[in-house]
Order: sequence, then C-alpha cells, then structure tokens
Amino acid sequence: MITKVRGDILLSGTQAIAHGVAPHDHFNQGLALALRERHPAMAKDFRHYCHQQNPKAGHAWLWAGPERVIINLMTQEPAPSKNAPPGKATTHNVNRALRELRTIVDKQGVTSIAIPRLATGVGGLDWSEVEPLIETHLGDIGIPVVLYETYEKGTKAAEKLP
Repeated sequence: MITKVRGDILLSGTQAIAHGVAPHDHFNQGLALALRERHPAMAKDFRHYCHQQNPKAGHAWLWAGPERVIINLMTQEPAPSKNAPPGKATTHNVNRALRELRTIVDKQGVTSIAIPRLATGVGGLDWSEVEPLIETHLGDIGIPVVLYETYEKGTKAAEKLP
C-alpha cells in the first residue's frame, strides 16, 4: 500500500529511504546532498562501491547505517566527465531501478520505505511519467511505502506506520 504525504522525508519513521542518483554521483544537490550531510559514511561507501563495481544507470545499491537504510536508485545517466553534472533520468532507468528496489526489499526484509517524487527534480522527468512506475513496482509490495509528494522542510509527515 502506498501512502501519499507532504513533509520532510528526512524526518521519516520508515526503515529505509530510497532516492535517485547517478552512477558515480557526488551527492552535491537535492535530497542526495542532505543524505550525504547526515550520513557521510554512505557517500564514501557509495564512491568505493562505484569504483569497484562501475554500476550502470538503472541499478540500485543498498547502504545500511546504524539508524537508517538508504537505497540509492541510479535513475540518472552518469556524468560525461569527472567535473560535469550527472545526466538526466530516463523512464527506462527508473523502471529498472524500481525493479531492483523491489528485489532488494524482498531479499533484505526491509519493513517500510519512504520515497520522494523520484527523478523529477535534478533528474528532469515529469511526475506523470514516474508515478505510474512507482505504483506498478511498489503498489502491492506488502510493506508500508510512504510517497513524499510535496516537500515541506522540517515538517513530520502523517505516515500512518504500524
């Protein structure tokens, strides 16, 4: 079941937060930056993972910290060069990353997940293209999925978690 809320995803009571990035992302804007500031070890571990595995767009990577699980969905194309910004997201990459998210949730026993309007900020996609993909992949997942449709800094959302 997907619950749509307004609020600050960083204040979520879910076990995991999933968000969009690019392979080899620097986590220097948007939600990725906020997560890097709160969980610097996650960004460091992601860089190490990327150097070791060289993931492609469309993949997902789980990081488990002491108080939060973060699932990085590689919805955007990688940057064309070291100092360039990442490329835009594609619905193909979002679809593949959400499929991998579903697999990760099932394998790792994730009990609840928060997700923003994936790939619509820095990623550049239109919400009308992304929302149906989230519904398709997560609508029947069997755990609480909290979709943060509207960001309100510092506001705890009514997530209705068990």
